[in-house]
Amino acid sequence: MTAAEAWYGFGEWRGERPFWAGLFTFVAGLPIMYFPYTHLNLQGIALALSTTSGAASLIIGVLLVVLGVSLWFQQHVRVFAGIAALLLSLASFPLANFGGLFIGLSCGLIGGSLACAWIPPEDAVEPLSREDVRTGG
Repeated sequence: MTAAEAWYGFGEWRGERPFWAGLFTFVAGLPIMYFPYTHLNLQGIALALSTTSGAASLIIGVLLVVLGVSLWFQQHVRVFAGIAALLLSLASFPLANFGGLFIGLSCGLIGGSLACAWIPPEDAVEPLSREDVRTGG
């Protein structure tokens, strides 16, 4: 398989699912999980965000990462995953250091909105209706 064939295959795979919604949702979980467990040093000023929100940050971040992956591989749960991502992102604002310093919050809101708005492509295989089964078509 050449690089061009692999890129074309990836493009086909990406077009059949809410790829960008999953990517934004996945990326939203990373800063939410990261900031409570790190000590930042901004030009000699120590910034420690480790608070009691560590457990909430870990739970919210892991759930957002899992929702992002599920959007890639289980497209039929896109509305549930989108609404859950929106709610978790909003909950991360008070619970997880302003939603991962607004990075995770904004990515989660964008990803959840994209997931709720995504519809399958027109040429996707539709399940057969009763009429189709009876007529054989």
